[in-house]
Amino acid sequence: MAGIRRISSGGEFEKKVGYCRAVVAGGFVHVAGTVGQGEDVVSQCRSALEIINKALGEAGAGFADVVRVNYYLPDAAEFEPCWPMLAEAFGDAPPAATMIECGLIDAKFRIEIEVTALLPTA
Repeated sequence: MAGIRRISSGGEFEKKVGYCRAVVAGGFVHVAGTVGQGEDVVSQCRSALEIINKALGEAGAGFADVVRVNYYLPDAAEFEPCWPMLAEAFGDAPPAATMIECGLIDAKFRIEIEVTALLPTA
């Protein structure tokens, strides 16, 4: 389809579930909900941000271009330890944000992050 570009991270679930890591469309980069690897919420958050950063970079954007972020956690009390790295990632360009306490696809996951970025104009 014209004007739409799909970015795959090569993850095993992309084909199984039928999604891709990011879709570039209408001047925006829509990055799918992303979980990271690790034993705790902080390491998973760091890993998820690395995956998101890679997808944004492949699309031609970065964290400074993110206009919306959604955080999903099974335990809202685990969100605060992530705040310093989130503040560092978004720096002086913080996006609109929502945190939702909910179940994730697997109990081992402690945080899922989804972002939308505006593609920079050339």
